[in-house]
Amino acid sequence: MCKKVLAAALMSVGMLSVANVQAQAADPGPFMVRARAVYLGWENGQGGGLPLGGDTKVTAQNLWIPEIDLTYFFTKNIATELVLTYPQDINVNVGGSKAGTISALPPSLMLQYHFTDLGAFKPYVGVGVNYTLFYKRDNILGGAASVSNSSVGVVGQLGFDYMIDKNWGVNVDLKYIQMATNVYVGGDKAGTLNLNPLSVGLGVSYRF
Repeated sequence: MCKKVLAAALMSVGMLSVANVQAQAADPGPFMVRARAVYLGWENGQGGGLPLGGDTKVTAQNLWIPEIDLTYFFTKNIATELVLTYPQDINVNVGGSKAGTISALPPSLMLQYHFTDLGAFKPYVGVGVNYTLFYKRDNILGGAASVSNSSVGVVGQLGFDYMIDKNWGVNVDLKYIQMATNVYVGGDKAGTLNLNPLSVGLGVSYRF
C-alpha cells in the first residue's frame, strides 16, 4: 500500500514538473528587443521652416536612421520601452541650400499598453518623453548661426508586432516626437525651429 502511495506521489510530482516546464516554455519572457530602420520626416523638413527675413528659411533635411529599443513587460499589457540610437547628423538648409550639419542624440522613454487576445497580431499604444542633446551646435553658416543644446518633448506612439513564433516577430512603429530648438544668428535669437519629427519604423522584434 505504501509503495502504491509513494508511486502515485512521485508520479504527481513528475506531472507537475512537466506541466511547469511546458508552461514556462509556452510563456515568453518579460524582455523584448527590437531593431528598426526609421525614417524621420521633420515638420520643417522640406517646407515651412524658420524665417530669417524675406523668403530665407532654415529647414532640417529628412533622413533614415537605425534604431534599437529594449522593452520590459510588467504585465502582459503594460510595458516600458527605451528607444536608443547613436548621434545622428542632421543637414540644415538655409534658403534651400545646405548651410551646415548638427548632430543629435535623441533617446526616448515610453510607457506602453499592449492589446492581447488577437493571436499573432499584437498592437500597442504608448506615450513618453524624448530628450534630445544637440552636438556641433555652432556648425551652421560657418559659425555665424547656432542652435540650442537640448530639447525635451512628449512622444506619442502607435505600432504593432506580428509574431512569427513565440520569440520572433515583425514590427511596425509610428511616433510623433515634440522636438524644437532655438536658432541664434550673431548671438541673437532668430526664432525657434520646430522639428517635431514623424518617425516611421520597420524592423524585427525578439521576445525573451
